Amino acid sequence: MTERVYNVLFLCTGNSARSILAEALMNKLGAGRFKAYSAGSFPKGEVNPHAIPLVESLGFPASAFRSKSWDEFAAPGAPQLDFIFTVCDDAAGETCPVWPGQPVTAHWGVPDPAAVQGSHAEIAAAFAETCRQLGTRIRLFLELPLASIDRMSLQNRLAEIGRHADAPAG
Repeated sequence: MTERVYNVLFLCTGNSARSILAEALMNKLGAGRFKAYSAGSFPKGEVNPHAIPLVESLGFPASAFRSKSWDEFAAPGAPQLDFIFTVCDDAAGETCPVWPGQPVTAHWGVPDPAAVQGSHAEIAAAFAETCRQLGTRIRLFLELPLASIDRMSLQNRLAEIGRHADAPAG
């Protein structure tokens, strides 16, 4: 019997940094058990250039990612979503489209590395820290017994992950 593949959507306002990084991380760490996507309520139209080295370090070509509207995932023919995570506080407060299939949702807000100003090294460090925080949360999510947990318990666990203090990755 083939194991089920879960579809996951990461949302952020601009879909240029955090949600792109989360998409790449989930596709890498999910090891075929998950298919991740990302989108934004007001997409910037391009991936932040500081996210590209991190995406490539995960083994993906930069060309595999694009900044797109969340409307694509509420339209007929879109992938049936199982989970939706907002990774920025702005997107969490916005009125989202009605998602077909009632996916489980949670807020996993992390600071916006694109808002950091400073040297190239300081900006790169902010992007790396965002990637680390998202990776920690995704790893915690991947440890959940999805096939045997009820929806309410799952919702509570996902909310806990979103509040995770992000101990150093090890």
